[in-house]
Amino acid sequence: MNNKVLLAGVTACLMVLLAVPLAAHHSFAAQYDRTKPKTLTGPVTKLDWINPHARFFIDNKEADGKVINWEVELGPPAMLMRNGWTRTSLVIGAVVTVNGSLAKDGSHLLNASTVTLSNGKRVFAGSSGDEEQK
Repeated sequence: MNNKVLLAGVTACLMVLLAVPLAAHHSFAAQYDRTKPKTLTGPVTKLDWINPHARFFIDNKEADGKVINWEVELGPPAMLMRNGWTRTSLVIGAVVTVNGSLAKDGSHLLNASTVTLSNGKRVFAGSSGDEEQK
C-alpha cells in the first residue's frame, strides 16, 4: 500500500513539474496589441541570441527628437535561422528598420514581424505575432 501512495505522489509531482514550462510561456495576445503597429529605425545597441526568444535593442529617434532604447522581441533562434537569419545578421551599430506590434503595458517593447537589415534585406522575425504574414 505504501508503494502505491509513493508512486501516486511521485507521479503527481512529475505532472506538475512538466506543466510549469508550458504555463510559463506567454501568448502573443497576452503581451502585445496587434492593433497598435509601430515602425522603428535606428542602430542596434545590443543582441541577445537566446531561447525562448531572441531579442535586440535599438535606439529610435522619436518625432520630438528624443532617443529611446527599444527592446525588440524576435522568435526563437532556430526559427530565425530557418527564415534566413544568422548570428551575424544584426551587428552592433548597424541601422535597421523594424515593423511590429507594441506591448500592451506601454513599455518600450515591440514584438517584431519583419526586420529590414542594414544591407536592405527584409527578413521575417519568426515571432508568434507574424503568422498572418506568411
